[in-house]
Amino acid sequence: MTRIVAGVLGGRTIAVPPKGTRPTSDRVREAIFSRLEHLDVLDGARVLDLYAGSGALGLEAASRGAASVTLVDSARPAADVARRNVAALGLTAVRVATETAERYAASLAGAGPRPAVAGTIAALDLVFLDPPYDLDDAALAAVLTHLAAPGVLADGAVVVVERSTRTPEPAWPAGLAMFARKDYGETAVYYAEPSGPAPTAPEPSDSVGA
Repeated sequence: MTRIVAGVLGGRTIAVPPKGTRPTSDRVREAIFSRLEHLDVLDGARVLDLYAGSGALGLEAASRGAASVTLVDSARPAADVARRNVAALGLTAVRVATETAERYAASLAGAGPRPAVAGTIAALDLVFLDPPYDLDDAALAAVLTHLAAPGVLADGAVVVVERSTRTPEPAWPAGLAMFARKDYGETAVYYAEPSGPAPTAPEPSDSVGA
């Protein structure tokens, strides 16, 4: 079991799949969301959580004011756990798709069939990617390339990628630029935004030390 850190559902526990996933720790989620609140991207956000597992990141966003959240995981057992979590928390604006991250992202970019999840909005304000640490770098790069396609991300959107500190930095495609990295033990968290002239918010002091 893990828990929602803060927001209207703060303290509520959620189930995690018995195997095959690596949930983001409460400590790392707290640090991620501290930064996102500083960047003012949560309230009313349209959120996509790829490689969602239990859905902890997306559910945390919903608890903290996101308007809509889509959880995507290719493993049916994980997607089923995410659906049960959504139902238990009574979150009507959170949807779950059993699909690969690459195929789902490609559909948003217009490179494949549109997502089967009703109500999905292409202009996203916040995207989480917490893939398995052994995911091939090229596969992650392909997903990021789809996300960087015109119309997928809204102006001022933030993309958050979790990787092992032992793996290379993601290969950022044209149209997506990293603006921060924070390490927490074995976990590296990267923050990226659509490339363009819009200024980046100043560097905050994370509430959780590295």
